[in-house]
Amino acid sequence: MQFILTGFSQDTGFRVFAFDGVAADRTRTAYTIRADLALTRKHGIRVQELPLLCRGLLERGNEGEQKCTMTFTEEEMGLYERTRVQARDAAIQKKNRAQVYSFQR
Repeated sequence: MQFILTGFSQDTGFRVFAFDGVAADRTRTAYTIRADLALTRKHGIRVQELPLLCRGLLERGNEGEQKCTMTFTEEEMGLYERTRVQARDAAIQKKNRAQVYSFQR
């Protein structure tokens, strides 16, 4: 299934994203995902990142499930934050190793 962002709305501290799920036979199903904006700030997630993160949640959660309304949970946000920090740390270590190597030559 392919997911297309169709818009978003604001609902008392939540950003609610609307998606259309398009199946192989071109039938469409409406999906919504709520994201708590206070939690996104807590986990360092920018508002601009939310549509792609929500689409990823739909893609991962759609296997065998037909939940049309979901919430981008704090657990999911924490997982994203940890993954982002690990990637940043790995890039810094790689850069530091490259600098040490170039000084040794």
